[in-house]
Amino acid sequence: MAKELVYGNICSEEAIRLEETYGAHNYHPLPVVIAKGKGAKVWDPEGNEYYDFLSAYSAVNQGHCHPKIIDALIEQAKTLTLTSRAFFNNKLGEYEKYITEYFGYEMMLPMNTGAEAVETAIKLSRKWGYEIKGIKQNEAIIIVAENNFHGRTLAIISASTDPVAYKNFGPFLPGIIKIPYNDPDALEKVMNKYQKRVCAFMVEPIQGEAGVNVPDEDYLKNCYNICRKYNALLVADEVQTGIARTGRLLCSEFSGIKPDIVILGKAISGGVLPVSAVLSSREIMMVIKPGEHGSTFGGFPLACAVAKAALEIIKEENLIEKAEKLGIIFRDELEKIDSPLIEKIRGKGLLNAILIKPTNGIEAWDVCLKLKENGLLAKPTHDHIIRFAPPLVITENELMECIEIIRKTFAEIN
Repeated sequence: MAKELVYGNICSEEAIRLEETYGAHNYHPLPVVIAKGKGAKVWDPEGNEYYDFLSAYSAVNQGHCHPKIIDALIEQAKTLTLTSRAFFNNKLGEYEKYITEYFGYEMMLPMNTGAEAVETAIKLSRKWGYEIKGIKQNEAIIIVAENNFHGRTLAIISASTDPVAYKNFGPFLPGIIKIPYNDPDALEKVMNKYQKRVCAFMVEPIQGEAGVNVPDEDYLKNCYNICRKYNALLVADEVQTGIARTGRLLCSEFSGIKPDIVILGKAISGGVLPVSAVLSSREIMMVIKPGEHGSTFGGFPLACAVAKAALEIIKEENLIEKAEKLGIIFRDELEKIDSPLIEKIRGKGLLNAILIKPTNGIEAWDVCLKLKENGLLAKPTHDHIIRFAPPLVITENELMECIEIIRKTFAEIN
């Protein structure tokens, strides 16, 4: 007999069937249907409760349906949603002032998705390279790190080393050179070889999609110094690591540097709307002139109201300090779990991962299925890594409950 519905009007089985029948198969979801979310928890249509340990890839740092963000959304939606940038509106300038002062930059360019923000940073870097650094036309080079994940547009997958991302999508964007991650010497070597042609090095302070790959403490600082030496921009992709996720407002703060360009997205709206931003200096930002880049929805009034509320929550609820404290507790407790499946624990703040050592045919996907059965949702990346990134509003008591779920799961699955 079918279980009675608690949320929505279709059961989990039907929701999955509809997606698989009418939607492109460009994702491989965990077999769970989410119908409601609040704070660090989500529920399926039948009312089963789960802890969310993915947070929509760190978009829901402020928790699901945070009342302050929802109130801001509703209030602004009643008044004005979209104007395009053909006109000024009374929300964008206020938001631009707020976010630039918030992160300590002079100017920002608003976009919608993280991928769009990365594209913006690429265009900005190239334009700066030609107009300020003096690179010869069509010779600009952007250096990226292997195993990166900056998005899925054609330009961005041109920078990827993952065959799943780029196979059968060519030809690709020229002017991109890939070097090993966490290897400043490799950056120095390429910079020295191409010197005047290099406009930027674009890098994730922690590689999230690669499995929470945390570099050496001095990595970003060394890269920054190399960029200074060769007059190139350091572009930090903080779409997943920024906005308190790692125990700092920006993960690059751990290195004591200020990137020339910062790319933000995801949690900038608390998971309520697609909102992204590129932050930089006035000198760099002003190379973009009217008509050279933009978006109909970039900086739309509804997004501005939502993003401002979402960023206010980070400070009002001390989510930076909370992420750092709870992250230490989480990693310490995971280290105590004795399982032949666990090869390594790594992370910063509340962006963490377990590297799984396949044992007796059990892999990361199997562990995630068992975690789901026990009430916690996480997802594998690169087959052998499980990423754990709960909403930053999770309480210490809730976190301890989740640690018990993880401990129980590994005990049951061995």
